[in-house]
Amino acid sequence: MSSLQFPATANFTGIFAPSGVEADVARLEVLSGAVPVDLDGAFFRVAPDPQFPPLAGDDIWFNGDGMVSRFGFRDGTVSLRQRWVRTEKFVAERKAGRALFGAYRNPLTDDSSVDGMVRSTANTNVIVHAGKLLALKEDSPPVWMDPATLTTIDPVYRFGGRMTSETFTAHPKIDARTGEMLAFGYAARGLCTRDMAYYVIGADGEIDHEAWFELPYYCMMHDFAFTDDYVVFHVVPIVGSWDRLRANLPHFGFDRQREVYLGVMPRRGQAQDLRWFRAPTCFASHVMNAHNVGSIVNFDVPTAAGNMFPFFPDTEGAPFDPVAAAARMMRWTVDMSANDDGIRMAPLADLVGEFPRIDDRFAGRANRHGWQLVQDGSRPVDLPGMRSATGLMMNTLARIDCISGETDTWWVGPTSSLQEPAFIPRPGSTDEGDGYLVVIENRLAENASRLLLFDALDLAPGPIATIAIPFRIRPGLHGNWAQTTNRAA
Repeated sequence: MSSLQFPATANFTGIFAPSGVEADVARLEVLSGAVPVDLDGAFFRVAPDPQFPPLAGDDIWFNGDGMVSRFGFRDGTVSLRQRWVRTEKFVAERKAGRALFGAYRNPLTDDSSVDGMVRSTANTNVIVHAGKLLALKEDSPPVWMDPATLTTIDPVYRFGGRMTSETFTAHPKIDARTGEMLAFGYAARGLCTRDMAYYVIGADGEIDHEAWFELPYYCMMHDFAFTDDYVVFHVVPIVGSWDRLRANLPHFGFDRQREVYLGVMPRRGQAQDLRWFRAPTCFASHVMNAHNVGSIVNFDVPTAAGNMFPFFPDTEGAPFDPVAAAARMMRWTVDMSANDDGIRMAPLADLVGEFPRIDDRFAGRANRHGWQLVQDGSRPVDLPGMRSATGLMMNTLARIDCISGETDTWWVGPTSSLQEPAFIPRPGSTDEGDGYLVVIENRLAENASRLLLFDALDLAPGPIATIAIPFRIRPGLHGNWAQTTNRAA
């Protein structure tokens, strides 16, 4: 039986302490600046926020129940609604009054009473498509929620039975021109399998294309990209196996001996149309964007020489190397018409960081502007004794001009860090980058949170609005903006 208290570890203390707050706040205080009165929509984001202490006594910080925050913008005001996702896991544990599911992605550590139950925490991303808010965890099907009330409607949503994969990515992509959502599932036939399923989901929310293929090896397939003509999958050696799970090791580890691969397939292709390219080992996780010019496919992603994730240690026991973990924005380029399976990599900027975003209306096309969080080691940190559950101190917001290489940055200060931003288009404008960035600030010194709004093309002067949040919001993973289609009370 799990403890009655959360452990006093880096994963569960300070800013990473569980919050457990479900709330409705009709109007948040604007501390400085002003919220544009024509913004009408919501910024959705999700965080792992466990309702019970872990069975194992400690666990990776992001193995917690999904807590969705909805920041609603209307008439120059901002409201907040926050709810846990009622997954099968959440409901079963609430009924039992304790944790029943064990370590991160290791069903061998679960209580026997939940054998065979979907393990989703729905804690990685939230996105609106076809009027549905989907809460996502890549080891499970989506959870369908109401985008206005955050009520859980279907805890195991399979697109009317059309989805045959056991899993669905936490990073689906929406083509703004067609309304299609492109997605995939890895370990699609079961944990640690090499099977991948790829889906095209129409603007009506119905799956209308499916393709299955095998990966070169089982690994964490966290993100991907698409272009006008192709879908692009990067395979990086954060690997797992049943042997690791039986040995009670972390599900994933970084295998420096394996190559990386880039798989390119026509958007409505099948396995026989998929082509694999390869390069020496490196690390890449979240993708900024991709585009193709004829047969030339460009794939933009922060890339590091070595493992960026200290919580997924080296498979051979090598110590974590923060220098090798420094990721910089790179463009991977392949030629579908060439008799060559190599990947050319060239830098787009020299900033060290992750969590890249774009103006999502330009997904799949050549974009000029990209945004990301940056680890600026030249800036002071005034947090004595602070422990981090991730090792990533994202203290700067940055814009990269992908054509000129110029950058525009804003530093949050010595006692705060930033969560992943999201882009908000300026109403009525179709120009790339014309809009706003919304981001949560972690006020680390006082264990508090604020919402910041920036002019997306002019970060350096700082936020155009700083908005109070009346309680601490646990660090989250991903989120997205959606125009209002129906309203909460």
